[in-house]
Amino acid sequence: MEGAKFWLSVLGDLRQRGVEDMLIACIDNLSGFYEAIALVYPQSDIQRCIVHQVRNTLKYVSYKHYKEVVKDMRAIYRAPDEQQALHALEVIIDKWLGTTRRR
Repeated sequence: MEGAKFWLSVLGDLRQRGVEDMLIACIDNLSGFYEAIALVYPQSDIQRCIVHQVRNTLKYVSYKHYKEVVKDMRAIYRAPDEQQALHALEVIIDKWLGTTRRR
């Protein structure tokens, strides 16, 4: 299992090979990866991969609601801009929190 020490060596090797900066790092939340990137490339914008974010969210969704939640979430990650994505998120929150509160 990789950790911060492993990722520091990988990123250090990249730096030695001439990679001076990393604009965006899209990671899957591997142990120590975030910390290593922040140390070697402190100006990088680090974000979690959308596929992993969706999977992580869906593990809490019952099978009964799975397809509907997936459909609702598409409105967020397919939105053409941040404003529309935030609106889609608000719609989902209203819809699913309302369902949860009625139970």
